[in-house]
Amino acid sequence: MNRQASPFDVPRWIIFILAMGAGFSVAAIYYAQPLLPLMGSDLHLTVNGMGLVPTLTQAGYALGILFLLPLGDRYDRRTLILVKCAALALFLLACSLTSHLNTLLVVSLLLGMAATMAQDIVPAAAILAPEGKQGKTVGTVMTGLLLGILLSRTVSGFVGAAFGWRVMYQLAAASIAFIGVVMWAVLPRFAIHSTLSYPALMRSMAQLWGRYPALRRAALAQGFLSVAFSAFWSTLAVMLLDRFHLGSAVAGTFGIAGAAGALAAPLAGGLADRVGAAKVTQLGAALVTVSFALMFALPLLSTQMQLVLIAIAAVGFDLGLQSSLVAHQNLVYSLEPQARGRLNALLFTVVFIGMAAGSALGSKIYTLAGWPGVVALATVSGLIALGIRLAAGSRRGAVANIG
Repeated sequence: MNRQASPFDVPRWIIFILAMGAGFSVAAIYYAQPLLPLMGSDLHLTVNGMGLVPTLTQAGYALGILFLLPLGDRYDRRTLILVKCAALALFLLACSLTSHLNTLLVVSLLLGMAATMAQDIVPAAAILAPEGKQGKTVGTVMTGLLLGILLSRTVSGFVGAAFGWRVMYQLAAASIAFIGVVMWAVLPRFAIHSTLSYPALMRSMAQLWGRYPALRRAALAQGFLSVAFSAFWSTLAVMLLDRFHLGSAVAGTFGIAGAAGALAAPLAGGLADRVGAAKVTQLGAALVTVSFALMFALPLLSTQMQLVLIAIAAVGFDLGLQSSLVAHQNLVYSLEPQARGRLNALLFTVVFIGMAAGSALGSKIYTLAGWPGVVALATVSGLIALGIRLAAGSRRGAVANIG
């Protein structure tokens, strides 16, 4: 296929295919979490051994974001997406066949790196978007990505319980192979925006970070929102067991509630196209903060109403986080279109740091201060993100008045 990417002749269903690709690929790094007891029993792993599987997968994803995403500015994105897709399918299949912990850990690391194809797909969608529709297009693809994150645990838990953990990985490999064939058939080629060598490409990322205050504000604000998001999801199952004596299956249903919020992301993208991405980041950060603050009222409610409020909060903060992320990506991509791969890598490196910090802090604070402590951490993180976005808006207003 020699056709070049054009923002004027790309059907909507191709964007839907990209959303599916983003969702399936990012889901690959979360399938293991509900399957760990089954994997541990089958491979005779200790608790620490089981914990290393998702840790290495997440580490691989972080390494892939930092060291592989910049290649999107140097090579045809279609080629990169398809190569990673083939590698991810093979690594998922290899996971299903392994019988030793060390092999499983190595494959998990490589699987995480290949799963970053999700982050190659998002800027590809921005390139394909028609003029004035970039926010809505990126929002659609990001909805697929977030649904992959939120629903992967639920799907793998049910499949693992019914058919075993190896079958889940085999089905995942088949899904990636299928979406890869479809993308090979429909994706156009993308223009190459840089001729820099790989070392120069990596050095240029530091220059981009220093050159654009808007990039730093976007990354830091989204990073703090990620702290709140991760703190909640990393402690929810433990809290439900301790407080309500509910199992992991119920925790998975809250993922479905969060997914309902994610489905509204294309609306947020469309709103960003109309009123400006900066305004949507403020609204998103405010919604995250308010949603978490509502949970301070949990002790005043009956048991049933507490669960309802947690579900409502999950819908609210997932919508706020997703809306803010789509808007931040719009802001970042517009800074230097020929450097979208590197800008995306910088944004998501900080987001990932926020996710890791939220998980670590959430678990620690839950041990020390219980669920109210986790709610306080999430609320404060949301307030910091909101402060960053409001300060950015005030700065732009001051510049406009001077002008």
